[in-house]
Amino acid sequence: MIVRTYSDAGKTGLTLTERPGLRRLIEDVERRSPGYSIVLVYDVSRWGRFQDADESAYYEYRCRRADIAVHYCAEQFPNDGSAIAALLKALKRAMAAEYSRELSVKVFAGQARLTELGFRQGGQAGYGFRRLLVDQQGTPKLVLRFGEEKCIATDRVVLIPGPQHEIDVVREIFQLYASKRHSPADIASLLNERGEAWVGDKPWTRFAIREMVTNPKYIGSNVSNRHSGKLRSRRVVNPPEMWIRRDNAFAGIVERELYRQAEAVAAKRAQQYTDAQLLQLLGDFLAREGKITAKAISNDLDMPCPQAYTARFGGLVEAYRRIGYQPDSGTLSFAESFKKLTPTRRKFTATIIEQFTKMGVAVTQDSRTKLIHLNGSLTVRLLVSRCKPLGSSHGWLLRLHSRARQDMLVIARLAPGNETFQDYFCIPQRALGSLKQITARPYKASEFDRYRHDDLGFLKKLARKSRIKSATIKGWATSPNVP
Repeated sequence: MIVRTYSDAGKTGLTLTERPGLRRLIEDVERRSPGYSIVLVYDVSRWGRFQDADESAYYEYRCRRADIAVHYCAEQFPNDGSAIAALLKALKRAMAAEYSRELSVKVFAGQARLTELGFRQGGQAGYGFRRLLVDQQGTPKLVLRFGEEKCIATDRVVLIPGPQHEIDVVREIFQLYASKRHSPADIASLLNERGEAWVGDKPWTRFAIREMVTNPKYIGSNVSNRHSGKLRSRRVVNPPEMWIRRDNAFAGIVERELYRQAEAVAAKRAQQYTDAQLLQLLGDFLAREGKITAKAISNDLDMPCPQAYTARFGGLVEAYRRIGYQPDSGTLSFAESFKKLTPTRRKFTATIIEQFTKMGVAVTQDSRTKLIHLNGSLTVRLLVSRCKPLGSSHGWLLRLHSRARQDMLVIARLAPGNETFQDYFCIPQRALGSLKQITARPYKASEFDRYRHDDLGFLKKLARKSRIKSATIKGWATSPNVP
């Protein structure tokens, strides 16, 4: 009798992260009371096509360690623990991993060929463009709307210029960046203040601006392999010589000379400096300005960004120390306290992700914005607010505004002393309005008190909401009657 079924239909076998079915199986058997004593597996490859063959062996071992026998339905050998069975399973695991590697090479070769023919390979068109669906002879069929995908294998997608208003905005962005030397953050702020929406009605960010002014599609070049992360490896930025490129594949919307200027400005700002060069620039800035702040560094277009100093020296305070600069006590104490709280923030994020994972939620985190995505449908921003003295009492500064768009904001408040968590807020985006920050004080009512929680029990509601939203999105995406 089949007691329970675990499946990961349509999921990659390269990582455990995206295998909720396999994760539930392991959790059930290790609780020692799953309600069954045997697990039936179709074949050895069903554990996964992990590039480390020992990983799939490890999950089978965890079942056996919990006194759960594993039987294979389609294999021609008994899984009896003999040397022959162990040898054959090791061979099958290696073959499963090799299958993924070979398939990856074939898929990449096919995508490269289509790129060179001028066809768009995956992803949205981007601001200023639209995707035109064409048949295998190149005859236009229709313009795909946001979120729509082609459904016939022989159809292809090409880019075409979008609405004139978007084209004008794109050209303005290039002018501001290349000719007037505005920073990406300033351009994003300007557009958001004007009410200009980015792709999908999202707000503009400095990352969106930086990506735009360095993307050759705006001069009509069809390019792929700018980034790669084959076989679920870490995503990396590839040098231009690795790009697959077809110039003049479609109509560009920015003049080539303007694009070259923007490319040159971006290259200068992204220049790699040695430690000595970074410190020399910081010392020259101090001699010129008389004082240093992170904001002042960001506003100087000839200076590396503050994040460069943080990444290289572990923080601006350490960079200041190396050039013999002593900032005012207020700035220094804030920087030191912020640095001390970094492990707490990381631990809080890890705890939230772990809790969602245990509930069977597929969780991913954007390495750039640090937002976490639940079941690919619900976006959550996590914050930790430290307790700080306010006059004769204490309070918390809750920073509500973010350039990155989220569905929910989760804030953990630290108790006085900043050693333990006091409580949590789970605030929907619609409730934030235009507020950028508020100061919360003890024993003082706040409009956000109804979103306060003493523990993390509210995560169950978020998990349930993400599943409902995910199911709704999939239903709309697959319904042929959606207008």
